Amino acid sequence: MAANPNRLHRLLRHLLVGRWTTRKRFPASVLADIEAAVKRHERLHPGEVRFAVEAGLSLPHLWASVSPRERAIEVFTQLRVWDTEDNNGVLIYVLLADRDVEIVADRGVAGGRVPQSEWDACCRVIEKHFAAGRFGEGAIAGIESVSGVLARYPCGRADVGDELPNAPVLL
Repeated sequence: MAANPNRLHRLLRHLLVGRWTTRKRFPASVLADIEAAVKRHERLHPGEVRFAVEAGLSLPHLWASVSPRERAIEVFTQLRVWDTEDNNGVLIYVLLADRDVEIVADRGVAGGRVPQSEWDACCRVIEKHFAAGRFGEGAIAGIESVSGVLARYPCGRADVGDELPNAPVLL
């Protein structure tokens, strides 16, 4: 039985994209800018935003054909984005090897009534910047876009404070 060329191509992409790629695209200065943007924009709505970047998936994840969406949900759980008083956490997850951005929102974000098209639009904003090599600008534009959604679809009651870390996570 022949190997699936798409699966082989994906495997090679993930193996060749290392942590050095993440550090090159997200140096300390960009990480500090992302953290400041999260903190600044969380003042505009009661939601909690986390930003996570992963260079590529592990071999077990690749072997199991884990999709970027499935991995984003896994990271949402690992980072405990769900662990807020009003279940109002939102994860912006970037998988560099697949050039994919996923947004996972907890059930308390407008009672789960935010149209998927709103989150998809946020992802496209980020992906457009990333495609042009503007990783810092793309991350901040994505945070602004997600914050706009959270302001239009209030989650929970008034802001209960900063419940989750604002610093981005490099996986």
